[in-house]
Amino acid sequence: MDVVKKVFSYRKIRTETAFKRFLVFTAIAMMVIAIAIFLTLVIHSIPSFQSLGTRYFFGTTWDPVSNVYGALPFLLGTLITSFLALLISIPFSYAIAIYLGEYQTKGWLSELLKNIVELVAAVPSVIYGFWALVVLVPMVRSLEVKVGAAPYGVGILTASLVLAIMIIPYAASLGRELIRLVPSDLKEGAYSLGATRFEVLRHVILPQTKSGLFAGLLLSLGRALGETMAVTMVIGNTSILPDSIFSPANTMASVIANEFTEADRTLYLSALIELGLVLFIVTVVINIIGKLIIKRFSNE
Repeated sequence: MDVVKKVFSYRKIRTETAFKRFLVFTAIAMMVIAIAIFLTLVIHSIPSFQSLGTRYFFGTTWDPVSNVYGALPFLLGTLITSFLALLISIPFSYAIAIYLGEYQTKGWLSELLKNIVELVAAVPSVIYGFWALVVLVPMVRSLEVKVGAAPYGVGILTASLVLAIMIIPYAASLGRELIRLVPSDLKEGAYSLGATRFEVLRHVILPQTKSGLFAGLLLSLGRALGETMAVTMVIGNTSILPDSIFSPANTMASVIANEFTEADRTLYLSALIELGLVLFIVTVVINIIGKLIIKRFSNE
């Protein structure tokens, strides 16, 4: 009997050791892949950086025919579009999370809304692009006519609206789960002291979940920064520096998608790859800043 126990104990130890090694290997592999992607982008960006220097980041003209490459319009287009989409999506994301996490936690309506939210996240981006061309572009064009702007229809506002719809499920789903995980003892204690449901939500639930809700916003922002197809179809695809939210523009991801196959010169190709490097760095920096803010929230 003792021999059998020792055998099973030995097998259990071997299994746990093998599983631990697998986890360590997976973590190291992810780090190696991320570093390899970064180094690949850096190496292929060297010709562009040597030829253009810092002018690349502050230049406002992108003219491959003349070998003039300035990435500032694309950088601004990416940041404006992504952050505007995030601002538009916040009220809807939090409203869905609060309703499904606190007010409508069970029943057929809750399951239906949950499935719809998950379906919105699963729809291919090209479908959003087609829908935006048919529905959003005419609506934005009508708005532009009313406010006296050039009636392009396509532009930063249209791209931000379709992006906002695409990123709502990420923050909403994470927020819903976090709100459901708030200990019931805390809520019941607040109710016993005479707090209303809104007061419990404001003073108990949201403070308990603020770091997680912010993490959901970061996840949404990361999705918005890297979105390509839907944005490419409705942003206007111009290399001009945008002067308003109604202006046509371009993002780093969309210009790479549009021009990468046409890059027939070393400098042109290197300039596009450097755009990818800038997008990679911007995403990493925003995530680092977000993690620092989340850590500060968690320590309060």
